[in-house]
Amino acid sequence: MRKRWTIGLVVGAAAAVITGTTLVGVSAASDTAAGKSSPATIVCPDVRTALPAVPARAKDEVERNLTLLGTQIDEANKRLASSQGQGGKNFVQNAILGPLADKRKSTIDRIAIAIGRAAPTPALDAQKLATCQVQAAATTAAPSSSAAPSASASGGHDHAQTGPVASDFIAIRKVPVTRDTVARTTRRGSAGVFSARCGNNENGHFNSDNVIVAPGVGNGAHHLHDYVGNTTTSFKSTDDSLARSGTTCRDRGDKSTYYWPVTRDITKKKNQKRVAGELKEDLNVGKVLRPTVKIQYSGNPFSKVVAMPRFLRVLTGDAKAFTNGGGNAHAKFTCSGFTNRISTDKYTLCPDGRGFTRIAEFPSCWDGKNVDSSNHRTHIVFPDARGKCPAGTKAVPKLTITLTYNVPTGPSFAIDGFPEQQHKPINEHNDFINVMSNSSMRFVVDCINRGRRCS
Repeated sequence: MRKRWTIGLVVGAAAAVITGTTLVGVSAASDTAAGKSSPATIVCPDVRTALPAVPARAKDEVERNLTLLGTQIDEANKRLASSQGQGGKNFVQNAILGPLADKRKSTIDRIAIAIGRAAPTPALDAQKLATCQVQAAATTAAPSSSAAPSASASGGHDHAQTGPVASDFIAIRKVPVTRDTVARTTRRGSAGVFSARCGNNENGHFNSDNVIVAPGVGNGAHHLHDYVGNTTTSFKSTDDSLARSGTTCRDRGDKSTYYWPVTRDITKKKNQKRVAGELKEDLNVGKVLRPTVKIQYSGNPFSKVVAMPRFLRVLTGDAKAFTNGGGNAHAKFTCSGFTNRISTDKYTLCPDGRGFTRIAEFPSCWDGKNVDSSNHRTHIVFPDARGKCPAGTKAVPKLTITLTYNVPTGPSFAIDGFPEQQHKPINEHNDFINVMSNSSMRFVVDCINRGRRCS
């Protein structure tokens, strides 16, 4: 159910009340909104009042993005509250207000584009509307009883998570049978499979970093990652440190890092012991569930594979697919015993919650030169639906990570994510850095090209 919330904005000594900001399942931005005194809060221009009449065709998309703007403010206020006394004005600008403005500008641009598809594109001053400020202590009236509950009133962080909703789930028997479009392996193809045995993260390696997308930035992911393989991967990792590290893989020559966002039982929100590396302010709540992990490398139906270069960075899916439009989404969910039914946009509900499965297929057509690219995608891309690599690329071993969980019955679990992504299934993503020794990679390539099954 949508809630309508009145937000108090104080300018100088006078208070102007902005109304009409629609929030869905979002906690209050600060204690100030609940009628309490707060050290500081972030206030932003009201985008809704700056919009022209919204055409009927665009209303749903505009409403979704207005909701997202509210979620972004809520997240920024929580970060502000947790950072009191850290680094002064420059810290707040660089770590909170700057990133918030970037997110808001992108969201406002999407609103203008949505309206422009059905009417003249509005001339919004996106930069001005995106820029927010920190306001000193103030006390305003509490929101009406129809407003979303404040974080303090609802028990704090444990109730701050937004999403998923019931429509993000589907019973596995309602998922249509999936037709395999990949061609049969030709004579020139490679049909072998190599299985990497790297355990199930028995050593408890978790953190909220992402060394591929945000190297050098602690908590760069803002959600918890589960790791196997390389034992030291963090935001501080370099190629040299990864190469010197230990590994959980049976092949000691495979120091690759394999990681993904955790899955949580979101029915267990209160008094849940946090795992090492988990940060409260990231707004992901619930018990971390532990999967059975299967890692396989396979071939290409049209060609032999060549070795991956050492330190190749590869990712699949998009952690921000919900707000980015889904162009890079690559989610696949199923259940044990039902693997011919694959859902790409909903979490699958399995009988008795047993065997919920995430399948992460990585791109496998390498440009032959680069180990990374500015968007972490263009240097290695997916083959077409039949499995053929684009011209100018070379097939490398295709990595597939399969994660199998026992989850609570019903719509009661979710994958970790950025707060504004609302734990939507399409945000599924996985990451990999190849740190195999040259001899280990040669063995994998030989196994696949000879059509063998190896481990």
